Amino acid sequence: MLELEQTILGLGSALKARGLMLATAESCTGGLIAGALTEVSGSSDWFRGGVVAYANVVKIKLLNVPQETLLTHGAVSEAVVLAMARGALDALDAQVAVAVSGVAGPTGGTPDKPVGTVWIAWAWPGGEQAVRYLFPGDREAVRRATVEQAVKGLAERIGRSTVLA
Repeated sequence: MLELEQTILGLGSALKARGLMLATAESCTGGLIAGALTEVSGSSDWFRGGVVAYANVVKIKLLNVPQETLLTHGAVSEAVVLAMARGALDALDAQVAVAVSGVAGPTGGTPDKPVGTVWIAWAWPGGEQAVRYLFPGDREAVRRATVEQAVKGLAERIGRSTVLA
């Protein structure tokens, strides 16, 4: 957890230095990313807030994910997490966002989306990206790995983005 805290501190410093605010949109993690970010003192300087969009109705109503996108692709998909990230930017008046949706288990997996399947999307000025992961382990391990990868991905994208420099 010390490595995660160090990553968050670096991320927070980079966001604050650039005057950017971060938002989260979480499904399978149920607010754990926002919780990890706010464990750091001073995070209010760069963290706007988050939406726990566990149910599809919340994705639709609060994050403006098109219902058709959910019906066509399913909640655990590239299209949905990208829409969630965009929705978080808009709903929370932020410039940077991370969104996650996945199958943490132990139930809910399918042959196409087995337990441990997680989509993470990042959005920042001038860019967005979504990546599919398959994390091993039980529900706690999948959720923990999702939090770590979401934060690590934010730090990597903020650190290498020339738009943000």
